Amino acid sequence: MSARIEACDVSVPGRLEGVSIAVAGGEVHALVGPNGSGKSTLLAVVAGDLRPSAGTVAIEGTSWSSVNARDAARRRALLTQETPLAFPFTVREVVTWGRLPWRGSELAAQDDRIVSEVIAEHELGDLLDRPVTSLSGGERARVHLARVLAQRAPVLLLDEADAALDLAGQAHLDAAVRRRRDAGDAIVIVGHDLGRLAALADTVTLLSHGRVVGQGSVETTLSPGALTQAYGVPVASSCVDGRTVFWSEG
Repeated sequence: MSARIEACDVSVPGRLEGVSIAVAGGEVHALVGPNGSGKSTLLAVVAGDLRPSAGTVAIEGTSWSSVNARDAARRRALLTQETPLAFPFTVREVVTWGRLPWRGSELAAQDDRIVSEVIAEHELGDLLDRPVTSLSGGERARVHLARVLAQRAPVLLLDEADAALDLAGQAHLDAAVRRRRDAGDAIVIVGHDLGRLAALADTVTLLSHGRVVGQGSVETTLSPGALTQAYGVPVASSCVDGRTVFWSEG
């Protein structure tokens, strides 16, 4: 299945109003904006976890209203801001959960290979038998990222996946996103680090108060003027060693 996300005129009372986005396979799309602007709400709508009061959401032309839970899990992988675990499941067990949607299918034959790949990519080999509840916040974040990547859904949705990661963890995350983009996935990322997102994303939607105030290329959407409008404080930017750096002048 070739990945494409289309959310048209989506509204959630008090949280989103008339928001539309389209993300093609092989593309990274960033959702940015101030706290409370509707980024996580929009991501939940795109994931099919929150039904909008108006509008439609489809992946490759198929509306979420006609997709069951297992089919949804095969179409999209979602990493939320928090994934609490109350029981001491091991790292190996948690990563393996990513393959559950494919149980009973022909693709289940790839389970061991894919799990081994993501464990190696995120350097989790020394943690495999440890309970996830015993890990640091950054280590847990890497485990759950590996779980979601093991799902191998053609749509990857990441909600502030870098929040607990150190510099090395962020580098692993960015490399993983680029690999999935090169493999043809459609990827949507919610985040606050505008510099990293500017270097990673192909397209951007800028939200403020539940509305789209900018959308398109990184260069046009993450402009100081648009960001100043969205965040309500003066924002400036500069290019340093080939990367864009943003800061508030307020």
